[in-house]
Amino acid sequence: MLPSIGNEVLKAIVAQFDAAELITQREAVSNRIRSELLKRAQEFNIALEDVSITHMTFGKEFTRAVEDKQIAQQEAERARFIVEKAEQERQASVIRAEGEADSAETISKAVARSGDGLIMIRRIETQKEIAMALAQNPNITYLAGGQGGGAGEGKAGGGASYLLGLRS
Repeated sequence: MLPSIGNEVLKAIVAQFDAAELITQREAVSNRIRSELLKRAQEFNIALEDVSITHMTFGKEFTRAVEDKQIAQQEAERARFIVEKAEQERQASVIRAEGEADSAETISKAVARSGDGLIMIRRIETQKEIAMALAQNPNITYLAGGQGGGAGEGKAGGGASYLLGLRS
């Protein structure tokens, strides 16, 4: 009679938990089984000293289902992370574009108020940077056009300037 009480109580208690809870809340499950078994055994004048769960296994299909669920949860978490990352990148692009628009508007207002002096300064700075880069390159030579009345000059009287790229 005792084995049927054990199976009955065990099935009734275990059915109240899912697989993960059976593993993580093993002590609580064991305590509930112990208290129910003690209660049921007293009905038959049987005194139990101790009840403990020593070994718990699941079927292969169930174990595979739990593993598949964990894999699916990990993939869902990875997808959620990718979506969050894309959203953050989108927000960064929007903020960057707003900043560039504000900068362009500020420059436009400055040009409207002060003329094109700022643009001319930036153009000169850029030309200076290009000239420095070209001057440092040993393979490029600048040939200036002459202002005098030498042969080969154009009809307008101004000579042409050339950049000559020399290759070894």
